[in-house]
Amino acid sequence: MGAAARGPVVTARVPASTANLGPGFDAVGLALDRYVTVTLAGAARTSVIPRGSLLAGTPASEENLVYRAVRCVFDRLGRAVPPLRVEVESDIPLARGLGSSAAAIVGGLVAANAYLGEPLAREELLVMAAELEGHPDNVGAALFGGVVVAVRQEDGRVPYLRLPVPEDLVVVAAVPDVPLETAKARRVLPEAVTRRDAVYALGQTGLLVAAIATGRWDRLADAMRDRLHQPYRLPLIPGAERMVREAPAHGALGAALSGAGPTVVAFAFDGAERVAAFFRRVMAESGLPGTVWTFRPDTQGARAWRNEKAGER
Repeated sequence: MGAAARGPVVTARVPASTANLGPGFDAVGLALDRYVTVTLAGAARTSVIPRGSLLAGTPASEENLVYRAVRCVFDRLGRAVPPLRVEVESDIPLARGLGSSAAAIVGGLVAANAYLGEPLAREELLVMAAELEGHPDNVGAALFGGVVVAVRQEDGRVPYLRLPVPEDLVVVAAVPDVPLETAKARRVLPEAVTRRDAVYALGQTGLLVAAIATGRWDRLADAMRDRLHQPYRLPLIPGAERMVREAPAHGALGAALSGAGPTVVAFAFDGAERVAAFFRRVMAESGLPGTVWTFRPDTQGARAWRNEKAGER
């Protein structure tokens, strides 16, 4: 038996997310029902413990993204970080465009905030999360659940709006076995775009947000078209262009690259099984190893709870 934990034991559970949804580049995200779980407890000395095969290779040290987020909360409040035991579990695959880093960041922030008695509002945590992640789309969805539209302003503020999402919506995801690092996916993007493409992107983003806000999911096939990032990223992934282009003909409401990729997502109600079968066929024909998953929206976002009766750690 180890020494008794000092202070509360806190657990945070944070959903995965899919971002961009086509034209909503770095601004629109949807929370999904896979999770990162962070447990935080006082200890005699600091330790970071990633658990499970999906976290293989992540740092078991203070360089871990979860611990860095924990430290940010203490720093923001001007408090020294005490020795902590940080345990991290995840069923979100890394570097697949499903918000694994956003969930880790939000998990650390929310757990540390709960550990200290919730001194920071969720809006403050969103600003901190966007600073750490570099963009607010995934972290906004992870914090608040559902569909979140958020834009990081030049002064650092992150105004956001949460949109309703039907709980019977199904997100079908073609998840390749091979990761695609976000940094590589960003390097293929052009430094500048034409006025024509910029105007198209503005119109498409407006259509996307309006379709979601008004429940016109039948408009997604058109609203998820994009010229800013998908034409450059989709060719990096065998079969991805075909999946996005043809998914509506196989029961999808619309389809897009999930975040920076390599996962492709499609949205459906009754047609989810047809979409999944189509994705499997394209992956097989394209020589793309991977798995087709189905998700439901997470409508609650990050949750944290405290156990004041600290047990033996």
